[in-house]
Formats: sequence, C-alpha cells, structure tokens
Amino acid sequence: MKKFLGCLAVIACGTLLSGEPAAAISRYNSTGMSCAAVQRAIGREGAVILRYPSRNKARMTLYDRYVIDSGYCDGHEFADRATVPTADTPSCPVRACKRRPDPEDCFPLQAGCLRF
Repeated sequence: MKKFLGCLAVIACGTLLSGEPAAAISRYNSTGMSCAAVQRAIGREGAVILRYPSRNKARMTLYDRYVIDSGYCDGHEFADRATVPTADTPSCPVRACKRRPDPEDCFPLQAGCLRF
C-alpha cells in the first residue's frame, strides 16, 4: 500500500509540474502613451491589455485585449479594426479579437468571413 501511495504521489507531482507555464500579458494605460508607442507595444508583444477611461461614463475604466493579427485570437475569432484613445489622439487604430460571424450570415467581403 505504501508503495502504491508513493507511486501515486510521484505521478501527481509529475502531472502538476509538467503543465505549461501561463503566458504573461502586459497591461498598459493607453492614454499615457502615444499612438505610435501603443502600436509598437502590440507589434513587439503580439497581444496586450490596454486600459483607458470611458468616453460615456465618468470614473469608469474600460479595457480589452488588443492584438497584432488574427494569429493571436481564438479559432472562432478574427482581428478586427478598433480604436483606443492615446495621449496624442482620441482614435488610435489597433486590432481587437472579435467573434467570427457564422458563414451562413456572411455577405461578400464582410470582415471576419474571409480567412486570409
């Protein structure tokens, strides 16, 4: 019985230690950066979290994950155009993952319907 428990403990430890490490994602306040700096951070890291104040509600902070391309999105998502406020512009162009439309609902050249 002791031998069985010892083997079980070794297997359990091995399983816990073999898991892949979680990838850290950087977080930035977009309004403290220039548009070029935001775009450089996304380009350098592939994906970042950007925080910024809501335009519609005082004292509310909004945030989302912004990516360089669809390769950083889940399989059912694509990198769609978005904008975030930065220190030098209210609408800095970036990309955010968005759910891909159902193929039945697509019309020609609709964003997210084409897989290239």
